Amino acid sequence: MTTITEELGAAGYNPSMYELLKTIDDPSQLRTLERRQLRQLADELRAFVLESVSKTGGHLSSNLGTIELTIALHYVFDTPEDRIVWDVGHQTYPHKILTGRREAMARLRMIDGISGFPRRAESKYDTFGTAHSSTSISAALGMAVAAKAKGEKRHCIAVIGDGAMSAGMAYEAMNNAGAMDVDLLVILNDNEMSISRPVGALTNYLARLLSGRVYSSARRASEHLLKRVGVWELARRAEEHMKGMVTPSTLFEEFGFNYIGPIDGHDLDALVPTLTNIKKLKGPQFLHVVTRKGQGYKLAEDDPIAYHGPGRFNPAEGLPKAVVARPTYSQVFGQWLCDMAEREALLVAITPAMREGSGMVEYSERFPQRYFDVGIAEQHAVTFAAGLATEGMKPVVAIYSTFLQRGYDQLIHDVAIQNLPVLFALDRGGLVGGDGATHNGAFDFAYLRTVPNLTVMAPSDAAECRQMLSTGLQLDSPAAVRYPRGAALGEPGNELTTLPVGKGEIRRQGKRIAILAFGAMLKPALEAAQALDATVANMRFVKPLDVALVKQLAAAHPLIVTVEEHQVMGGAGSAVCEALAAAGIEKRVLLLGLPDRFIDHGDPARLLASVGLDAEGIRRAIESVKPD
Repeated sequence: MTTITEELGAAGYNPSMYELLKTIDDPSQLRTLERRQLRQLADELRAFVLESVSKTGGHLSSNLGTIELTIALHYVFDTPEDRIVWDVGHQTYPHKILTGRREAMARLRMIDGISGFPRRAESKYDTFGTAHSSTSISAALGMAVAAKAKGEKRHCIAVIGDGAMSAGMAYEAMNNAGAMDVDLLVILNDNEMSISRPVGALTNYLARLLSGRVYSSARRASEHLLKRVGVWELARRAEEHMKGMVTPSTLFEEFGFNYIGPIDGHDLDALVPTLTNIKKLKGPQFLHVVTRKGQGYKLAEDDPIAYHGPGRFNPAEGLPKAVVARPTYSQVFGQWLCDMAEREALLVAITPAMREGSGMVEYSERFPQRYFDVGIAEQHAVTFAAGLATEGMKPVVAIYSTFLQRGYDQLIHDVAIQNLPVLFALDRGGLVGGDGATHNGAFDFAYLRTVPNLTVMAPSDAAECRQMLSTGLQLDSPAAVRYPRGAALGEPGNELTTLPVGKGEIRRQGKRIAILAFGAMLKPALEAAQALDATVANMRFVKPLDVALVKQLAAAHPLIVTVEEHQVMGGAGSAVCEALAAAGIEKRVLLLGLPDRFIDHGDPARLLASVGLDAEGIRRAIESVKPD
């Protein structure tokens, strides 16, 4: 018998598939269904997720894996009065569909469409906004404490993946929760995956817990036997002793949680009764649920990483074969890493669980002894790199701009103060598109250029990206190379040459207007300058800024314009103004960049145009203020 998902994959969209799902616009309607109908609903919901994501792109594997869990949670608990907090949010499409946003899925992650992550402003069912990992337990605990303080009776549930459990914040929250007299349910969605495959001792520990099925079987058998002889209550009170005889006390119980599981996260006949029973319990509860990413769609089951965040595709055929195009900046970095590793024996590379996204697959395979995936643990990644640097190694930390924010104290305290030569390869600088405000790299110039000892570079094309990475590696001090998401301009080449530190270049000579472009803004700046007959400088370095070049341009041009794909406040343009002020130069300066607001999700090119950072927008802004 084929499933509805298999039918979709084979034959395409069939409206009759969603006969039951289309009657659910609110979880209260879901709760009126009979238990036997939930299996049909799960099949329809899984098919709808597959069909929807195949048309819009988005996260797929994780959402296919949480269909039954989402249904069970909304079926058992009185949402939104009961609070469900989803960690990261990659897995919340089923939740969105069941909470009134089924039709809105057609504009998922598009301008003026719904977000790919939970968002409080979007729905009362999205109790906490998220997109970075490991925040759910802290947030749900805060909600539980608030409910108690206000005398309100409600359940607070955190749903967190095994990958997110590698981050220290989750354990800080559990340590706090275990010492509090509040009702909190933490559900570990254990699918043996984060985005990349998870690593570390905790992953091995969770894998060993799966053998706890022996414990679960023994417990059920004992329960049945003891009930028959009338001493079950006595045995229940001594449950901890029984656990000790069958399996070691779990880590989670040491934190003060009552551990339950593991149970099959795709078995509604296990999920619903278990959640119903847990609902009656007091204090911190920990439910271990085992799921499978991509469940119900074989192609995603077989390759959950490839189907983690696909673009549009035909479900019957699967993902299209990759078209050879210009390499992305991530791929440019990955190739540089391999090339440099052949020359530099002390080079080591570190990623916080983003091997694929950071372009490190080939490097990890060719240099496994010099590759370290530390899990979702950005703070640890930075200090780990610092420790390596103290012993003469040359660590490269490949990390998204938005994720380095989580390791900022370590950047200052452990790397910069000690002036250690750690190279940060900052991916996803600027606007990132579909993931939106939570993933935009809009603040890195500001938070990096204020740190002493740190060199900050922004390449304008692929070849310059390689040069800057080589430059950063040869410095005897910390450095960051910040590059955008997407296809790189120009050809990267295979050179490992360096650049003179703190030196920019004039790329176009014009009159009266000087445009100082940082990073990826060089291309639209040159296009705008053509119509304006303006001078254009490729500044290259945010820190140290090429002050001599700034003075030279200011002396020859009545108007200075800075352009950056970064917040105007505190960014590279601010550095130019500081340099002019320090030199006592009074000059009209126009700062172009991202406005003082969070930029939402959507097509990157359209988003840049909407904030005036395309060639036309730059030209219009300059014409509105240019001197006579």
